[in-house]
Amino acid sequence: MHERIKSTLAQIKPLDLGAMKQVQQRLDQLTKPQGSLGRLEDLAVQLGGINGGYFPLGTRKKVVIMVADHGVTEEGVSAFPSEVTAQMVANFVNGGAAINVLSRLGGVEERVVDIGVTCELELKEVTAARVRSGTGNFAREKAMTLAEAEKAVLNGIDIALEEIDSGVGVLATGEMGIGNTSASSAVMAALTGYPPASVVGRGTGLEDEQLAQKITTVEKALALHRPEPGDPLDVLSKVGGLEIAGLTGLILGAAASRCPVVIDGFISTVAALVAVKLNPLVMNYLVPSHLSQEPGHDLLLEYMELKPYLNLHMRLGEGTGAVLAMHVLEASARILQEMATFSEAGVSEKGEDSAAEDLSCTPRDNHIQ
Repeated sequence: MHERIKSTLAQIKPLDLGAMKQVQQRLDQLTKPQGSLGRLEDLAVQLGGINGGYFPLGTRKKVVIMVADHGVTEEGVSAFPSEVTAQMVANFVNGGAAINVLSRLGGVEERVVDIGVTCELELKEVTAARVRSGTGNFAREKAMTLAEAEKAVLNGIDIALEEIDSGVGVLATGEMGIGNTSASSAVMAALTGYPPASVVGRGTGLEDEQLAQKITTVEKALALHRPEPGDPLDVLSKVGGLEIAGLTGLILGAAASRCPVVIDGFISTVAALVAVKLNPLVMNYLVPSHLSQEPGHDLLLEYMELKPYLNLHMRLGEGTGAVLAMHVLEASARILQEMATFSEAGVSEKGEDSAAEDLSCTPRDNHIQ
């Protein structure tokens, strides 16, 4: 393993238990029954543990959209041709994609990263971090070399550090790459032991015959390469994707810097799985945004013991679910800090008299004239 990856893994620390206790104490004093805001309270405690105190309101938020192509599209595993990957990059830059609309709504910044698009992109708005021009067709050869997989992870780490150093306080994972649900299914199956038939989904909208071909392709790849479940980087190199590796690095860099990462759908959660397999402490820094309609996502979230905050029957990717969940994250921080405690508001707690004597209640005359 590359030394910089090792050093990043070593920097990932547990949550700050003292800060979490402090947050919980304030939550319990707010003008509401204890626990009545449910998972918003749980999230506030988690953010406190990450930040070491109350999470700053209005923190800068950014979605990083990793883009790459996949050689496995040669096997007919997608309803769209690989050329669509580059075309969608142009759409991102021009602000016409779903992720652009939702990012504008939520005040979330965007960064598009070419980490493995096949064709040359002459777009100054796109970060050039290309490791190679698309992966190999993993049904016939390794997706990439181990050195290339590590390079993609390192590029993701570097981007996370750049963003955090610039003042970004929350990162979200986005991706685009025709064929990447096949790669994600293969990585998940290799790391969890789930059979491909249970994790492979319809992706961009495959018909039954195409879905069967996709399952067969993933099964063939796993039998051909025999990726080592105990070595996540080996799995990435044999059946993964460059954007999956890049997002793995982004998550590792964020966790090492005590920055929360809002995870999008299936592909992003597979990247999170790889990161967690490399260091289980990464789990503390993950905020699962939504439940994708990809069948593997539900299984994977259950495997990782993550509960998504939203279920809108989405399956687009791009970071759309993660950007929507930024609203939940901000709401959690604001509830903690803007809501009054019982003593601040002069409201009686259960079994106690109000401290605000000048607000005594005069019984209302309910007589109807």
